[in-house]
Amino acid sequence: MISAVILQIIGLSLFVFGFFPVKPALSGVSGPESFYSDDGGDSDSVANHTQTSLPPHLLKSLYQELSGIHPSFDRLILMVIDGLPAEFVLGKDGLPPREDFREAMPYTQALLSNGMAIGYHAKAAPPTVTMPRLKAMVSGAIGGFLDVAFNFNTQAMLDDNLLGQFFRIGWKMVMLGDETWLKLFPGLFTRHDGVSSFYVKDTVQVDQNVSRHLESELNRDDWNLLILHYLGLDHVGHIGGRNSILMTPKLKEMDEVVKMIHLSTIQTRDNDQGKTLLVVVSDHGMTENGNHGGSSYEETDSLALFVGLKSDHSDYAASSCNSIYQVDIAPTLALLFDVPIPKNNVGVLISEAFDLLTDDKQLRVLELNSWQLLRLIQAQLPGLSCQNLPSHNGFTDGLTSTIVECSGSMEKMLCCLYMNAVNLHSSWKSKSLSGSKSRDDYSSTVAAYHQFLKTASEWLSRRVTDKPVGLLSFGIVTMAVSSLTLLGLMICMSTEDQPGENQRLCNSITGMHKWSVNEIFILGVMLILVMSMASSSMVEEEQYIWHFVLSTSYVLFLRKAVQPLASGSAKSLSKLMKGQTERHDIRISSIILLLISGRILRGWHQGGVNWTYLPDISKWLEQAGVNNVRSIQLASGLLVISLSICALYLFGSRRKITRFFGFCFLICGLLVLWHLYHNNAFVSTSYDAAIQTQIIYAILGIATIGTFVALPWFIPLWFPGTCSELNVKSTSVTFVGQCTFSLVEFRDSSYLIGLAYIICWCLLQLLLQQPINSMPILLLLVQIFSSMLYFSCSGLQHIEVEVALLYYMGMAGHFALGNSNTLATIDVAGAFIGLSSHSMFLSGILMFIITYASPMLFLLSMPMYISVKCTSYLANHQNVDLGHLAKMILGFPCLVPLGFNSILLTSYTIVLVLMRNHLFVWSVFSPKYLYVCATTVCIYIGVFVVAATEIYTSSQFHYPRESRLNKQLGSSRKKLKSI
Repeated sequence: MISAVILQIIGLSLFVFGFFPVKPALSGVSGPESFYSDDGGDSDSVANHTQTSLPPHLLKSLYQELSGIHPSFDRLILMVIDGLPAEFVLGKDGLPPREDFREAMPYTQALLSNGMAIGYHAKAAPPTVTMPRLKAMVSGAIGGFLDVAFNFNTQAMLDDNLLGQFFRIGWKMVMLGDETWLKLFPGLFTRHDGVSSFYVKDTVQVDQNVSRHLESELNRDDWNLLILHYLGLDHVGHIGGRNSILMTPKLKEMDEVVKMIHLSTIQTRDNDQGKTLLVVVSDHGMTENGNHGGSSYEETDSLALFVGLKSDHSDYAASSCNSIYQVDIAPTLALLFDVPIPKNNVGVLISEAFDLLTDDKQLRVLELNSWQLLRLIQAQLPGLSCQNLPSHNGFTDGLTSTIVECSGSMEKMLCCLYMNAVNLHSSWKSKSLSGSKSRDDYSSTVAAYHQFLKTASEWLSRRVTDKPVGLLSFGIVTMAVSSLTLLGLMICMSTEDQPGENQRLCNSITGMHKWSVNEIFILGVMLILVMSMASSSMVEEEQYIWHFVLSTSYVLFLRKAVQPLASGSAKSLSKLMKGQTERHDIRISSIILLLISGRILRGWHQGGVNWTYLPDISKWLEQAGVNNVRSIQLASGLLVISLSICALYLFGSRRKITRFFGFCFLICGLLVLWHLYHNNAFVSTSYDAAIQTQIIYAILGIATIGTFVALPWFIPLWFPGTCSELNVKSTSVTFVGQCTFSLVEFRDSSYLIGLAYIICWCLLQLLLQQPINSMPILLLLVQIFSSMLYFSCSGLQHIEVEVALLYYMGMAGHFALGNSNTLATIDVAGAFIGLSSHSMFLSGILMFIITYASPMLFLLSMPMYISVKCTSYLANHQNVDLGHLAKMILGFPCLVPLGFNSILLTSYTIVLVLMRNHLFVWSVFSPKYLYVCATTVCIYIGVFVVAATEIYTSSQFHYPRESRLNKQLGSSRKKLKSI
């Protein structure tokens, strides 16, 4: 089993690094060669040599001379409002924004209405997190998907970008705000004041730190580029969602900033400072809950507002409902300020930004953008040449304006569209010299350029990075071998005969095993899950599958519980009459309780990605008011403590230790409740609240680790063992009448350690989860205790089915807590509870704990399950086979989760390869694969904790007893020899 896990880790690593490489980029930076047509001459080498040898001011003059376009502006202010949906400023579907949002930003709305600004819905590419979106805006390139992981550990940007181009022509740059800019562009800023972007509980100071320098910077004339990155609005969204009461004040604050900049720099038009362009952008939008990272409209709807560009539209709707792509910002700014377009740009210039230019200059900017995209296409398709296209031989005279129909392969179509634009442009120039040009010729040329630019941009954006096929294949084969190994072990163990029969062969292979309904259902579940992975809709709404599987499992267990009554046979009735009626009632009651709690969990968070608007219990409670949610949170915490104490007192054979543990758990629980009552962890940013939370973390950690380490040592001291009449069967000898109380001690110790794991984990989740999720945590605990009651009365058959049920509960609970297969549902706000400053490592751990609360909870319940099955084993067998006991009770709790997860991991890996050219590969299938990988890590951690717990606990009871037994045997032999 260990070898199979190691193989799986190797295969997964190879595949991830092969499928998700950092997207390759063209090396070097754009220079003077950008202003020449790619005619195959030696202009590149000459231009590059000139670029490296010229000082910044001469290079700037060279760019202006080569471009033929005088810069429209002298200075640029780039104001980034993190997380601001364009809908808040521009409205949606031609309709204006909500009234409260319009009233919160009156100055910005006036700029749009008066034609003094042009606004765009700038569509951002997934993943919609800050770092890759900033890179897209300044480079025009769509980064690799794994930038979502690098977002938490930003590295310097080495690709060609606008800031590098500005720096090379001698611009002085100042940055105030998100420190991500400082990590991306170290050493480029003359002055800077960075703030952490990840401490989301701060919604006030994080923006005041930016605005406090603003007035003094606006009065200076020693900078050319001023970057302002405000984070407060994004933090407000993470804490309270789009409809937070803090959203309107934050929008007012941003409107005041726009007003200050416009009045002091743009409207005054100070000649000493030069003409200034203000560009207000957002890196991404946000969902209703305030999260982001996925590909929904709400998350990708970012803002691009150009203040200082004149709009010839007289109505508000025409100047605010345009749509562009976020990557279009880079080429637009590059051409406005006369610097080369970054080499890896896939964006298309925004035409309205150049409306005030003459016709020839507008065609010139389109030409420069076309040359840059053509070079990028030729880098993607080596050997591609459009100069000798046969269908364009008739254009050599440069006088015709005929457009050729473009068809065929994508390579031919791109060349055809490009040559159409080039020849129409050439024809327009010829007619312009002869004085016979017409407006129709100009419009046709512009349309041809836009057709090529749009087609080229879309093709480059969809271009799939070449994958190392050999590496991917080896990774998949390795994972497949691991899955088959784990599956074979699981089948062999589940089909072996009962203890005492030395059966080594797998009866299922020879057809001798009779499969039960529950075992057939497990195989069906795996088949359903594997088949659903190939559907993007089923991936987005995976929670429906898990809830269906879990409910069906409950029904099957209920059928098994009522089967003796339904059969009505005399033998079954006699068994019920002989003291088994109580156990039978417990089984039926437990399943009914599981069904009820499962149905409530099913309705708590409705929908995953596409059906989030449907009503559910959580939305209803949130609409009822914050006070009601807090009351439910406190009541749930109190019930969690009460249920835990009840579960402890079911452990009736250890009165002293029961009272001791009950007191410890009660203190921990009351401490958490006291903190929740006096502090709202998601709003409070006080230092005292953070210290209190850290103290609770420490207490829960000490309680958990202390129980694990100390309990196996103290149980034998508090309760000395006694001999029983059980037989211990070893590999070489059987000792009749030997003291086997160590098995009972192992059972009791495993029960208490498992209970400690569960209680401390639930208390931790009450502290970290959103308040609305406190009731689901309680219901998950109810499910664990109910299932344990059922399992305690179910005997030793089909243990793998029971472990599979726990696995299903964990996965269904994962979605019941509001998680989905989109990155937008990751709770970022909870990852900073108890942290007074940002720590990538600590916040990452807390984020993982919150996201995988349910699967880990059910894995941590395995020690309690092992104790329950150990009780059944001791009650039903006089001859204790330690090997079989370890295999049946410890093997399945570790093997079943590993086997299930390995099958799903391998299957989805194959699906991801098959879907690599699918339209939704980056928006649906790739985020799901990241979740699958994270779930694999969760399973590894949980299984390791279970195995370490049971091995450590059993070693403390087995080896000391065995050593004492050997000493007793040795002394007995000495006495016999002396006699």
